[in-house]
Amino acid sequence: MQKLVDPTSAYVDTKQALAANPDAVARNMMKLMQQSSAVMASLMQRSAAAQAKGGGGTSGDMTEMAKIWAGVGQQWMADPKKLTHMQAELTKSYFQLWQHTAQKMMGQSAPDVAQAEPGDNRFKDAGWAENPYFNFWKQSYLVTSQWATKALAETEGLDERSRAFADFALKQMLTAMSPSNYAATNPEVMRETFKSHGANLVAGMENLAHDLANSGEMLKISQTDTTAFEVGRNVATTPGKVVFQNELLQLIQYTPTTEKVYEIPFVIVPPWINKFYILDLTAEKSFIKFVVDQGYTVFVVSWVNPDAKLSHKTWEDYLNEGLMVAANTAKRECKTKKVNILGYCIGGTLLATALGVLAAKGQGNGPFGSVTFLVAQKDFTKAGDLKLFVDENQLQSIAKMMEAKGYLDGANMATVFNMLRPKDLIWPYIINNYMLGKKPPPFDLLYWNQDSTRLPAANHNFYLREFYHENKLALGKLQLDGVTIDLGKIKLPVFELATREDHISPPKSVFTGAKMFGGPVEFVLAGSGHIAGVVSPPGKTKYPYWLNKRPLSHPECTTLDAWLTGAEEIKGSWWPHWSKWLAQYSGDMVPARTPGARLGVIEDAPGSYVKTKS
Repeated sequence: MQKLVDPTSAYVDTKQALAANPDAVARNMMKLMQQSSAVMASLMQRSAAAQAKGGGGTSGDMTEMAKIWAGVGQQWMADPKKLTHMQAELTKSYFQLWQHTAQKMMGQSAPDVAQAEPGDNRFKDAGWAENPYFNFWKQSYLVTSQWATKALAETEGLDERSRAFADFALKQMLTAMSPSNYAATNPEVMRETFKSHGANLVAGMENLAHDLANSGEMLKISQTDTTAFEVGRNVATTPGKVVFQNELLQLIQYTPTTEKVYEIPFVIVPPWINKFYILDLTAEKSFIKFVVDQGYTVFVVSWVNPDAKLSHKTWEDYLNEGLMVAANTAKRECKTKKVNILGYCIGGTLLATALGVLAAKGQGNGPFGSVTFLVAQKDFTKAGDLKLFVDENQLQSIAKMMEAKGYLDGANMATVFNMLRPKDLIWPYIINNYMLGKKPPPFDLLYWNQDSTRLPAANHNFYLREFYHENKLALGKLQLDGVTIDLGKIKLPVFELATREDHISPPKSVFTGAKMFGGPVEFVLAGSGHIAGVVSPPGKTKYPYWLNKRPLSHPECTTLDAWLTGAEEIKGSWWPHWSKWLAQYSGDMVPARTPGARLGVIEDAPGSYVKTKS
């Protein structure tokens, strides 16, 4: 008779250690109960406060979700034969799982019924494969989640929005259901609990209490050790001077590192949804430092972190008092007729509208010689999962939320961005911080990610409605400064970067926008996503980029997939290729410029605006 394998055999030593020190267990459990009571009281207070303010639109989201899933159910019921086949497939997989688990419990080998996707770090701990108990939970989850994903993909009769919303909701639900997210079904958490006599759970509750104390209305889960970084000390350290400021921005001019520089200065317009130093992290990762080292005179806009006093600031204000003022100031400081300019993310969308206004007013390219767009959308038809948060009900809910304060708190946007990638940006930190009781390690990019900014009500309402909801820029219906914008009238040279795994500015969206310009466009597709694909320094990046020698107007470049078919994959960073492209439009070499030589110096870089916390 075969002896059954003890499913907890891997934990015998730690269980014995637990039993050997019952006093430590009792003390930790008492601490855990006390801390849990305090945390639950805090959560209940927050819930009551949220309900008093109207709940932030959650009920509307749940109503729409219920309607969409009812529609999915109706489609399934409309085809009983297909439904029966789907149920039979799931039952068969479960039966195989039970058989194989029984074999493993008896000490026999058996293959896994389902495999995790490559790179899925949730199941990297050896216990998921070696221990029959944890292996069963992993297999059960993978069988169910893969079946549900396939079933939804094969459901017919859904319109595009309903399918996208259902897919997003399913991913959120399946990610939350993973056995890795629960202490009793996570081998790493169980092992640490036995080993530390429950001290990890006590530390985890302390971490949760700390995060609650340092959060606003929404829980802000710590993603990194924020005490390890300081703006101006070990991030945003490229030397320079603030040479201009108004109520919307500070303009930084960076100190040259070469004896000669290109004649035409270069201006960077980052997004105001986050702070500019994503382009100036550590020296090894700094895009700004790289550009300075290539011999360019670099100016960067550092947007203000607005409060209620700036709630009235519109998109036109950001265009005229922000972007155009920055460009003309750089031109004046350097005594040139032109500047080259870069817009990143929403900064690029703003830049496209500025160019459109100039063209519509018959002013040609205005002060610009060339333009670079980094992951910047102009056509929002395929704007990804973010569009799911922007329907009429959501717009009214967000407007009401902003009306009370005059701005949207940065934590709200951060939560939305994290929800686009919950498997990477939410649940790993819940496990690490609250179950394993560990502090998150220092990481400059995640420090920047948590250093959020507020968004002025008038500007953000306009952005969500005019671009995401009604897509007026792409449709040729957007009106600014009394004119209607037509991107086809923009003729200056364009460099357009998209990133292959971008969840915020999907590459297909960026590609269709790039095809709308009337001049030459150098389109480049980089590996990775919205941040890592941009912050991709030479010698450090593990991602390639793709180029196609055909112009975007070529008949074989009608779609991104068609463009990729004829594209060449190039190993390494796209930065040197872009710098070579920019040099064509940057004029002759002249003596390096001292920051603020004409306008004067207000303070050292990175300035004071970027240091204002939300």
